[in-house]
Amino acid sequence: MKRMEPIASGVTINEEFLYYLWKFKLFDFQHIHTLDNQKIQILKVGTFNTNSGPDFLNGLLEIGQQKWAGNIEFHIKSSDWYVHGHETDKNYDAVVLHIVWEYDVPVFYSNQSEIPTLVLKNFVSPGILEKYYQLFSQQEKWILCEEEIGNTDPFIMTSWLNRLYFERLEKKYFDILELLDSNKNDWEAVLFVLISRSFGTKINADAFMNLAKSIDYKLIRKYRNETGMLEALLFGQAGFLEEHSEDVFYVHLKSEYEFLKRKHSLIPLNKEQFLFFRLRPNNFPSIRISQLAVLYEAHTHLFSELMKCKKLDDYYKILETETSLYWKNHYVFGKISIEKSKNISKSFMDVLLINVIIPLQYAFRKYNSQHNFDDLENFIHSIKKENNAVVNNFREVGVSVTSAMDTQALLQLKNEYCNYKRCLHCTIGLQLLK
Repeated sequence: MKRMEPIASGVTINEEFLYYLWKFKLFDFQHIHTLDNQKIQILKVGTFNTNSGPDFLNGLLEIGQQKWAGNIEFHIKSSDWYVHGHETDKNYDAVVLHIVWEYDVPVFYSNQSEIPTLVLKNFVSPGILEKYYQLFSQQEKWILCEEEIGNTDPFIMTSWLNRLYFERLEKKYFDILELLDSNKNDWEAVLFVLISRSFGTKINADAFMNLAKSIDYKLIRKYRNETGMLEALLFGQAGFLEEHSEDVFYVHLKSEYEFLKRKHSLIPLNKEQFLFFRLRPNNFPSIRISQLAVLYEAHTHLFSELMKCKKLDDYYKILETETSLYWKNHYVFGKISIEKSKNISKSFMDVLLINVIIPLQYAFRKYNSQHNFDDLENFIHSIKKENNAVVNNFREVGVSVTSAMDTQALLQLKNEYCNYKRCLHCTIGLQLLK
């Protein structure tokens, strides 16, 4: 476990901070020396090691009159060398410099000669420590840098957001690969699971994903050309057709589903997992299930069609759909409402593009060793920015938001960096400390 050294109330020095100082030479590197007063000249800081072993590999240093090529190890206290058991680990025999924040005991090679040691705190300016303290002491704020982030250089911010967006896509790529494996490399089936999840919106996302996973996709293929059968299959599997009703449409769907249930040994879900409370009527699970069924009735090879699109309007034309006729004057079974077409809105289509279709395109290309994503970057820039609490908070602290790429990148920033105080891994945090 990484040792952390307190420097002020609620603030600690950790090894990541030492890595950061060393990597960017944010100390008086021209005058550094070992404990026995041998001058150290940094010819190459080395490569940060993300695996087991010394922290930086293949460094090149001149210590005294001798050049050393080897590894560099960091600790808060020199005694941590023994706490971590490095004295018995051959991986540390090639360490040429031990960098510590505090020196409390000497550390030796296996031949009993002392390892050259640099006490880094002696060469770090009070200004760097003050910036570190200011950044990490703001425990009560939404994000640690909220007072400074709005002043970030626009070029740096744009570059970092671009990187964060593709980092988010990369994370989704691995999630998609898992789905692809569980669906026997059937991309159409993967799309069905992901698009179903999005049709559930935030409240019912898991329920809709469970629904999609409960149906073998071959049944979607088999019944998509038989009008009404997909709707019966989806409503039945969702558990909506298990009660008695005099409603003619309900009775019809129930009859169709009972046939499918017997033929394919289907087991319906518990409908209680589908929530209606506090949802706008157009987001009711009943409406979304009907829209999903109609969408798949209209497109025999939806995945293939979407992968061929080049323009935003092309996607809109494919995704544009509405409910079946019954739902024009219903929101739930058996209760008539004012007649109204219930089309998928453009804002909802944007949600599908952002969360499903673009990540799938990225994953499909990468899976097939295609690495040109410039058009996807341009495409995400053409989609309107999202409106949610995280994005609104970033705007309030001065961050410019212009497109869906910005909003997706900011979600990645908040969820993967700010929430875990990973400022030393964040370009904005590094710039502030510099």
